[in-house]
Amino acid sequence: MNGRAWTGYLFLGPYLALFALFVLAPLLYGLGLSFVEWEMLSPTPPRFAGAANYVEALHSAYFWKALYATVRFVMFCVPLTIALSLTAALGIHAMPRVRQTVYRAAYFLPTLISISVAGILWRWFFNGEFGLFNALLEPLGLKVPWLTETSLAMWAIVLMTLWWTLGGPIVVLLAGLNQIPRQYYEAAAIDGAGTMRQFFHITLPQLRPILLFVSVMNIIGSFQVFGQTFIITSGGPEHSTRVLVQYIYETAFTNYRMGYGSAMSWLLFAVIAAFAIIQFRVLREDLQ
Repeated sequence: MNGRAWTGYLFLGPYLALFALFVLAPLLYGLGLSFVEWEMLSPTPPRFAGAANYVEALHSAYFWKALYATVRFVMFCVPLTIALSLTAALGIHAMPRVRQTVYRAAYFLPTLISISVAGILWRWFFNGEFGLFNALLEPLGLKVPWLTETSLAMWAIVLMTLWWTLGGPIVVLLAGLNQIPRQYYEAAAIDGAGTMRQFFHITLPQLRPILLFVSVMNIIGSFQVFGQTFIITSGGPEHSTRVLVQYIYETAFTNYRMGYGSAMSWLLFAVIAAFAIIQFRVLREDLQ
């Protein structure tokens, strides 16, 4: 191995050491913990339980209800995020450069707010008695139970999430739009192609790698939703918004069942990996 190769490994060394210490080691520890029965406050020492934690999770109605709430959130949030961010990116891209900067900053600004601040703010917005939204609807004689109705609570969480996270995908899609050569559109215009044909035959095919990235990252992030439901609804009403990460948190850090919580974490990882692989393969086939 020559000196230049050693130089590369020396530069990688600090990152690899931190990655192993703070990412790889906790992952392996959590995997081992998932096969152990351990109640943290119990004087009984941890004991090996095999796959008992996984079996218990797969037979638990609470686990499946939490997973169902998580999947509902993903199915509502991800398509809306892709559609709205693409629409906003196309609209901003059509503006003059100076105005693009203003709108890009306006969309991205909410993503800089911490989830605790955003959650408290939107909990006030959704308050049924003195919230902002019901105050605006009061002249119409409407009073919406945003957070106390099971059919509306998840949509309230989705609405807040769209406001909070939409800026990131918009910025990424704008970067992708700026990479498409203008010559493609000029040639299409000369051939008589209208706006819609240019979108479906130029813009969309050129953006597919970016859409793949945005879609997969949104699926991964949506499956890990926690702060919104924990702060705004606390999982209610009737556990309709208690997502799987919140259930894992309550199991591990409220009920102190660390092994069972770790097992559910790895089951969630398996679900996320399956969805991401399926989406990656479907969109990758379209790219070929």
